[in-house]
Amino acid sequence: MTITIVVIFFLLMLSAFFSGSETALTAASRPVMHHKEQDGDLRAGIVNRLRRYQERLLGAILLGNNMVNILASALATSVMIELFGENGVVYATAVMTALVLIFSEILPKTYALQHADTMALRVARPMSILVVLFAPVTQTIQVLVQATLRLFGSGEGPGLDSERELRGAIELHADDVVVGDHHAERTMLHGVLDLEDVGVWEIMVHRRKVQMIDISRPMEEILDTVLASPHTRIPIYEKDPDNIVGVLHAREVLKAIVRGAKPATAEDVRELSAEPWFIPDSTTLADQLKAFKERHEHFAIVVDEYGAFEGVVSLEDILEEIVGDISDETDVEVVGVHPQSDGSVIVRGDVTIRDLNRRFGWRLPDEEAATVAGLLLYETRRIPDVGQQFRFHGFEFEVLRRIRNQITRVRLRAVVDPAVEAQE
Repeated sequence: MTITIVVIFFLLMLSAFFSGSETALTAASRPVMHHKEQDGDLRAGIVNRLRRYQERLLGAILLGNNMVNILASALATSVMIELFGENGVVYATAVMTALVLIFSEILPKTYALQHADTMALRVARPMSILVVLFAPVTQTIQVLVQATLRLFGSGEGPGLDSERELRGAIELHADDVVVGDHHAERTMLHGVLDLEDVGVWEIMVHRRKVQMIDISRPMEEILDTVLASPHTRIPIYEKDPDNIVGVLHAREVLKAIVRGAKPATAEDVRELSAEPWFIPDSTTLADQLKAFKERHEHFAIVVDEYGAFEGVVSLEDILEEIVGDISDETDVEVVGVHPQSDGSVIVRGDVTIRDLNRRFGWRLPDEEAATVAGLLLYETRRIPDVGQQFRFHGFEFEVLRRIRNQITRVRLRAVVDPAVEAQE
């Protein structure tokens, strides 16, 4: 009987090992294990391989855990029956439930949660051996499980959404610290992840704001425009702004003047200009950033599906989506957002929704419209009059100014927590 009791406690220890190993290997930090493996830690490599084949790992753990628990319960029942007769079954059930629950489940799993990375490295080698030993049984069980799932019409579940997991990790970190540099870091990380989802039409400089040069204008006027412009690249067109024939770089003009070859005719300007690079407005920022890198270009002309000129986008525009506004001594300060003492915000109609969201931490949708005016038009399905007020997405929109059919100034006031996207 003494030997049996010793065996029971040994089996409980094995059960604790399996329970703790399961928690440690599933809770261990993926980035930490990946970093350790890159630094040459063999145990971290084993952890990553075990997690790569998670079904085999869980199968081996559950198989081993159930085997030792059932065997321990059976031995305990035999001991209790020998001591107390038929009532021993009740005593064995009560005692083993308490022992398994406390010492084989709660205690090892709690410890594993508190020391997940350390414990995962410690149990990696023995668990890898057990996975290999139990492989024939676990693979057979897995075949039966998959067949049963297919029988009930349940196929394999969706794979891991790495991007969503990463976004969640960023938000979890932000819950701990969201001020100062940490807020900037969070914004930058979200900016990188958003590159695949944002089109160039959402960040481009609209054609109404693009400084352009008519090549048919007098040469002195063209040169004065180039030298006085805060921009280094200026699109040039002939007769019609949609007929863009080149992009004039201020540096090329200055180099020509220094060489004594000051442009005197439209053809001279054409020769100094670079070929315009046209891109569709549906291009994502990720694709455009890659294209800028491959072509060694910094500037592109955005056109719609009909080939009409819509605006321009530069490398700096995309970088600003990641790191925020990049200002230099040539930038023109544009006042478009005015927070008020009553908590409202007065914005120009052409201020982008993304800029507002980034500045104030709001979650106004930008899928259907890029600007505040565009969102207002999309939601109301008409051109509002001055003084009209609307409520959607947790905000009150009041039209303050309208020039012809263009909404130029809007007051926004949060009617619910602006950090929570309203459900309509």
